[in-house]
Order: sequence, then structure tokens, then C-alpha cells
Amino acid sequence: MDETYIKIKGKWVYYYCAVDKHGAIIDFYLSEHRDEPAARAFFEKAIGSSGLPDKVVIDQSGSNIAVLDTINVRLWLSGYMLSMIEVLTVKYLNNIVEQSHRKVKGKMHQCLGWKS
Repeated sequence: MDETYIKIKGKWVYYYCAVDKHGAIIDFYLSEHRDEPAARAFFEKAIGSSGLPDKVVIDQSGSNIAVLDTINVRLWLSGYMLSMIEVLTVKYLNNIVEQSHRKVKGKMHQCLGWKS
């Protein structure tokens, strides 16, 4: 899971993206802010459409770590201790997601920003 900054209709937004271990995009989310509510909305959307992951590789973003910790606490309190998400913050494990952003940003530069 990672986020990047892209321009859509002349406005800069954060593009949150989750990919599987093969590089296929699982889900994405666009937000004006890079904060905990935006990260929570993205994770709820991704988990709602694809189910609970075993592991999540993220960068050192505090908002992402806080949201995943909150999800794990909820799982623990509801009795699903074995379903807790393993959170990995190793820099080089996130390369698959960074490569996914390359396609989006390359297309954006060709179009001079997304129009719709």
C-alpha cells in the first residue's frame, strides 16, 4: 500500500493504491488530504472489496500505521486474534507498489494531468 500525489482536473490529490504480491491493483482511493481519516477510508474500502489481508507493506507514514493499529485492536477486542494484520515497514518491500505508481504518473505526464 502506498500513496502518491497526482493532478486531476487541475487539482492535486493523493492517490492511495493497494496492490497484491503479483503487482495487480487491488483498490485505489483519491483524497484531498494525506491524514488518518483518508487512510482509514482507503483501508475500509479496500478491505470491504477484497477482504482482510494477512500482511500489509507500507512506508513510514504515521497515519497508515495508526489506522492499521486501530484495525488490529478492533480485531483483537472482537476475538479475531488470529486474523490480525501483519504490518511491515521495510523500505524495499514496497517496490511493487512504487512500480505501480510509475504507470499512473507516466500516463498523467502524457495527458498533462487527468481531465476527469
